[in-house]
Amino acid sequence: MRRAILALSSTIAGLVLLLSFKTHIPGSTDTGTTAASGSGGAGAGSADMAGAGHAARAGHAGRPGNAAHKARRPPGAATRTVTGTVADTTYGPMQVQVTLAGQSITSVKVLQRTDTGAESDQIDASAIPRLVNETLAVQSAHINAVSGASYTSAGYQRSLQSALDKASA
Repeated sequence: MRRAILALSSTIAGLVLLLSFKTHIPGSTDTGTTAASGSGGAGAGSADMAGAGHAARAGHAGRPGNAAHKARRPPGAATRTVTGTVADTTYGPMQVQVTLAGQSITSVKVLQRTDTGAESDQIDASAIPRLVNETLAVQSAHINAVSGASYTSAGYQRSLQSALDKASA
């Protein structure tokens, strides 16, 4: 009987600990950048984002996420547009362009996106509008990754952060 009680209480304690466990995202830093990865660890140059051999593709007209998403612009604020660096991912490049009015992000346009086939198109069609909407809501690159689109999310965040860094400089 004691063994059963001990086993039950140990199981409950282990389950509570497991459910309260918070994962650490590899590559996250306190410098304001957020990296999300689907699997694997971080290495030189964000190994989970490295994707040499993919040609940069631009001009995906008519695809979701490529049209500028507008937000309110503060009255009297100077408007400027800044382009982020190309973030190479396993599934291709990601690059965003941010329009700012003062310090407020008013729109985000995806200039290049991952493109390795129909599955990538489907993932990006769902993920990019969500990433853009969250960027406009949060007004920073500190956004959540989209589930199922880890590489797209991380590339978007890296390019977005580089654009915001350029705008601050």
